[in-house]
Amino acid sequence: MNPIIECIPNFSDARRPEVVAAIRQSIADVPGAHVLDQHSDLDHNRTVITFAGSPEAVEEAAFCAIAKAAELIDLDQHRGEHPRIGATDVVPFVPISGITMQDCVEIACRLGRRVGEQLGIPVYLYEEAASRPERKNLENLRRGQYEGLKEEILTNPERQPDFGPCRLGAAGATVIGARFPLIAYNVYLTTDDVSIAKKIARAVRFSSGGFRYVKALGLLVDGRAQVSMNLTNFRETALARVVEFIRSEAQRYGVGIHHSELVGLIPEDALIDAAVWYLQLDPFEPDQILERRMRVVIGEQGTVDSGQLSVVSSSLGLQPIGGLSSASRSQSQVPYPASPAYFLDALANDSPAPGGGSASAYSGAAAAALVSMVARLTIGRKKYAGVEAQMQAILERAEVLRAELTAAIEADAAAFEAVLVAYKLPKNKPEEVKQRDEAIQAALLEAARVPLQVARQAVEVMGLAVEVVTHGNLNAISDGATACAQGGAALTGAGYNVRINAAGLKDPAEVKRLMGTLDQLEVQAAAHEEAVRQALVQRGGMLV
Repeated sequence: MNPIIECIPNFSDARRPEVVAAIRQSIADVPGAHVLDQHSDLDHNRTVITFAGSPEAVEEAAFCAIAKAAELIDLDQHRGEHPRIGATDVVPFVPISGITMQDCVEIACRLGRRVGEQLGIPVYLYEEAASRPERKNLENLRRGQYEGLKEEILTNPERQPDFGPCRLGAAGATVIGARFPLIAYNVYLTTDDVSIAKKIARAVRFSSGGFRYVKALGLLVDGRAQVSMNLTNFRETALARVVEFIRSEAQRYGVGIHHSELVGLIPEDALIDAAVWYLQLDPFEPDQILERRMRVVIGEQGTVDSGQLSVVSSSLGLQPIGGLSSASRSQSQVPYPASPAYFLDALANDSPAPGGGSASAYSGAAAAALVSMVARLTIGRKKYAGVEAQMQAILERAEVLRAELTAAIEADAAAFEAVLVAYKLPKNKPEEVKQRDEAIQAALLEAARVPLQVARQAVEVMGLAVEVVTHGNLNAISDGATACAQGGAALTGAGYNVRINAAGLKDPAEVKRLMGTLDQLEVQAAAHEEAVRQALVQRGGMLV
């Protein structure tokens, strides 16, 4: 089994979508590192990005993200509810499979030294990687926050970092470590009285007499009192019991739980434990869960391959077990949006993202996949030996485009969500209005650039489709033509998204550039479509 490691860095910005997008892209650009989740909180002014992959890829992606955050975030200008000491505040590594905690500790130490030496950022090691007992707990390292540490690091030997200089720049310091899976969970109360949240946080957290493996703060978020928690060992301290304790404490003050919120990802077992507790399923066994039973039984008996299993899962409306096959992963190296059925369900629900832009990227990826299929059906056939080198080149390029368009499914949704975040920024003061307007413009520009790139890639796929229809296996000529049609649909849909976002931009030169590029792509696409029609008539006598 290939080793898999997870990393969940916290960045001190959420109010500038373009900054968050740049940090996220710096992670996604590292081959073998896959972004799994992003959570931005405007009141906290903090973003948590979860990614996973091979140890080497994740370590490199973490360094790239820290460097990008240091470039874009100035803590002297940062304000937010959540405690922080750095632009990249904390970087934990979590072993998932085929890797030990000690391996993660070594990665944390190696990354810490590199960040200190190459970026000049002070680094503290925490949790399992802590260099001394008092540094194991993150709250000890965050004492005084950035402003306090900026002064204390100069004079107090106890605050000297494990790596890097004994001074803080605008990027602050970074805490790096290794830990077991953690659940970041917030409970919102039916009151705006933050003092109640602080009292409940004091009662629930271990450091002041509460539950073991629970850390908690009382905050005011979105005008509502919030108990913000980290559960560091859900097996020893169950999530459901913590929630019910908070409910009981809230009743003491005449309030209740309004709703709760998960920050980032959660282990499957934690949700199962909560369901068992609330439903009182005392005789329950985990293998009574359909997906788990399928994983075990089908995996052990080997009765179907991973592709068949994906079909079974899709027919049940489930995410495929184990994700992509190893062959598909090696070709695309990007996270796939679960199964077609799952993605279509996501399109059909009442969330604005994923939407038309993601659907266009999906169509483009399908077009590239069809081109790859026709190329593979041509390669190795004696009849087509004269074009084998050409088909090999087409196949390689089509697979690159398929990977890029697949990644764009998620990227388009993230870009649109950034627009929504920008429009929710406060506008009560003149400086807030200015900051909000700048954020909206930056987010709209990114939301236009992403589908424009999809449009470019779709047109390139259409050009490859012309080649496989003209020179490829005659038995798959209609599949090549379908690839061109799918690429055309991707271009059209992406074009709508470029136009709607460009309409909100205030820079006429930028709008002209975007629309000029789109117009050129549409002309190229029309030429590709005509070339496919001509090839169909000439090679197959097909009615068009």
